[in-house]
Amino acid sequence: MTPGVARRDGEGAAAPRRATRLTAPLFARLVAALARSLELDRPADKLLSDYFRAHPGLGQTDRALVAETVYAVLRRRRLLEHRGAGAEPRRLALAALVLLGGYSVRAVAGVAAPAELRWLEALRGAERGRLPFAVACDLPDWIVERLRAAYPEDELLALARSLQGTAPLDLRVNAGRADRDAVLAALLADGIAASPTPYSPLGIRVAGRPPLNRHRLFLDGLIEVQDEASQLVCLLVGARRGEMVADFCAGAGGKSLALAAAMRSTGRVYAFDVSERRLDELKPRLARSGLSNVHPQRIASERDPRLQRLARKIDRVLVDAPCSGLGTLRRNPDLKWRQSPESVAEMTRKQSAILAAAAALTRPGGRLVYATCSLLSEENEAIVDAFLAAHPAYRAVPARAALAAQGIEVPPVRAHAAHGEHLWLLPHVHGTDGFFAALLERAA
Repeated sequence: MTPGVARRDGEGAAAPRRATRLTAPLFARLVAALARSLELDRPADKLLSDYFRAHPGLGQTDRALVAETVYAVLRRRRLLEHRGAGAEPRRLALAALVLLGGYSVRAVAGVAAPAELRWLEALRGAERGRLPFAVACDLPDWIVERLRAAYPEDELLALARSLQGTAPLDLRVNAGRADRDAVLAALLADGIAASPTPYSPLGIRVAGRPPLNRHRLFLDGLIEVQDEASQLVCLLVGARRGEMVADFCAGAGGKSLALAAAMRSTGRVYAFDVSERRLDELKPRLARSGLSNVHPQRIASERDPRLQRLARKIDRVLVDAPCSGLGTLRRNPDLKWRQSPESVAEMTRKQSAILAAAAALTRPGGRLVYATCSLLSEENEAIVDAFLAAHPAYRAVPARAALAAQGIEVPPVRAHAAHGEHLWLLPHVHGTDGFFAALLERAA
């Protein structure tokens, strides 16, 4: 629930720094927000944002309690149901507060009925034996079964438990405009606890959640929020001064900005995306960055005729493909409940089509990076293997060796030794979001 909170016996977390006083109106709001979030028809962060906008009377502390409890339920839903909370939002909220949120039964006495208090007392006092494996993982059965095909049980459990935590706040220093050591010194001088990220030479990891969007370094475009895994994928692209680079699924442009900064605002970075709204989010970020070589462009699909003019002309192409997002469960725990085998199958069809279309842009001798924030083999190495079989002009280049050539040593993942030429980044090994990346090169 709260960043930095210690685990307790594999089931929950120790008490947060200070428990918010529960009142009947606040608890009613919490239950209503949880009920809305459990509908799972939209991302949880969007649902909560809409809920808070509709209830402006909730103060900052109250909103924090509501959000933390909703996310605790989404993270540990299987555990709560296994312990007897069922699927009813009110019982899930009470169980989350007592088992995960550090609240005593006495602290919730003002909002719970006598029968509920007796149930909570029994819940607290129940002997905690060994959990069923899928419950300990707190993942749907279908995800557990697919990951079991890739990971030995001990590593899968370590991965799953790491996904139950919260993600750190990582920053990327705007290369060419700022020095990481100077930025670190400025943050520390302002009382913000920060340290270098373990692998990315541009990364800074910040403790807690300070309001960096109001900090002068952010407003002046010297830092951007970007997970270290995402930074490493951009470094794997290896963009150089004066090149033509395409970010094929640019979204809000975080990777486009990183690529453009690596090129010191020379050459051209085409930021392609099908969503005008997402590209609109890039505009203020681009303005802050001071970069002049990013060219956002909306395309109708991966088959947009306007892409033909760039066929075989782009030096480096990045495909951060739309995916299940299961590597980001620390940030988006609702995704494990919103995805399904059917949605993943549909995603793989899109991924194959997008990768093939992006490959058409790569010049002879150029490089193509395919990446996802998925943990599933069918979205990762299976897509790359099928692409290489159908496109003999391409070959896989060892990704970790390409990073090592830049002085970046990333530990391998034991379970993926058979596909060692690709890059896996996992929270229990690297402390990052879960990411996969393959570096491919077109024959000259």
